[in-house]
Amino acid sequence: MELHELKNKAIVITGASSGAGRAAALEFAKYRPAIVLAARNEEALHEVAAECTDLGAMVLVVVTDVTDPKAMINLANAANDWAGKIDVWINNAGVLAAGEFDHTPMEVHEQVIQTNLLGYIYGAHAVMPFFKAQQKGILINNISIGGYLPMPYGTGYTASKFGLRGFSEALKAELSVWPGIHICDLFPGFLDTPGIHHAGNYTGKTLRPAPPVYDPVLVAQAMVKVAANPKSNRYIGGMSLGLKLSHALFPELTNKLTGLMMRRYFRSADRMTPTSGNLFNTVDYGMSTNGMFGSNSSPKPYRKYVAGALIAGVAAGFFLISSRK
Repeated sequence: MELHELKNKAIVITGASSGAGRAAALEFAKYRPAIVLAARNEEALHEVAAECTDLGAMVLVVVTDVTDPKAMINLANAANDWAGKIDVWINNAGVLAAGEFDHTPMEVHEQVIQTNLLGYIYGAHAVMPFFKAQQKGILINNISIGGYLPMPYGTGYTASKFGLRGFSEALKAELSVWPGIHICDLFPGFLDTPGIHHAGNYTGKTLRPAPPVYDPVLVAQAMVKVAANPKSNRYIGGMSLGLKLSHALFPELTNKLTGLMMRRYFRSADRMTPTSGNLFNTVDYGMSTNGMFGSNSSPKPYRKYVAGALIAGVAAGFFLISSRK
């Protein structure tokens, strides 16, 4: 399918009020499809809807909490009733919480998993009957490199992302007898989104994404591409594939280095009061696409060399540590 054929396609986007979801809505709107915007923040959704309408898209706003399976069924029904079909469903809504595992309230870990893992499962479960009735459809999961690389001081987040990758792999295998239904997983590197500002934070320190950070527009563009030409896995940002390979080749060392980097950052970071952020309720700040951390707005042609250098660096560290034992 050519990109221009996205016109009049029915596309559902969860987490559309900010960050990568908002960027995706605006990117898809250029092709004038029928877009269903879903999130908890109604005011922000209507702002995005107005921008998409100005670009020529038809838009429906459905206020939705992805942790509620009935709300996800309602979202799928509303989209199908409005557009007469669902061509693309984008699972994108996500939250973050940081802090030492045992110093972070258990309900916080649970909420992260409810949103990042069960929310995606609820979405897939709600849309799949429509895909099977049509014998076609594209499910896009915005997983992040966190599906391969564990995040120290973000154990609930890591559990949700590792679980999500496993869920998607199993679903792909199950749906192999449905050639018209595609599951597409995206693994972007660290993104410059407001998600860090919205995060639950129990570290006592301010949070910043680890450099390099990438513009969420890159994720939006990748979503558009796989919606037009489905691809099972797509890695976004030069460091994404490198981090995956680093953990695959040197898992123990990679884990130690990520923990070391986090602790080093916390020693110099500014202090802040613990907060649950947007975990349990929507917030009224940071509803743009970017988090203003200074991002790369275009993929670099030398990204494979960056990945190679990263792996070589980790390998050198591994052999250096081994030689000292």
